[in-house]
Amino acid sequence: MTFNEKYKDNVILIKSFEFAIKIVEYSEELESFRKYVLANQLLKSGTSIGANIKEAQNAESKKDFIHKMKIAIKEADETEYWLFICDAIKNYPECKSLLFELESIIKILNKIISSSVKSLNK
Repeated sequence: MTFNEKYKDNVILIKSFEFAIKIVEYSEELESFRKYVLANQLLKSGTSIGANIKEAQNAESKKDFIHKMKIAIKEADETEYWLFICDAIKNYPECKSLLFELESIIKILNKIISSSVKSLNK
């Protein structure tokens, strides 16, 4: 069984997992151009998004779930920052598709967090 098969009903887990794979590949591409610092920063923050979302699936409470999802969105914001830098530098590999995909993940995370907070406050 693959990750995608096991979590096929969880859109944010699938999207963040697939994004992490692309971040690993993009980071490896950056390393091939000897852009080690940005590659390392992107690798850490970009793969941490999905790791935190996965960890939230086993949260001890609704508050813990929200907290872990907020960490995921912070990692997404950091990843966006590093991708903006890569996008702004002319001789770096193209990353607009990663930025577009990340925007979708951030929107979903914001929706999950806001609906979870609402249900917690009922």
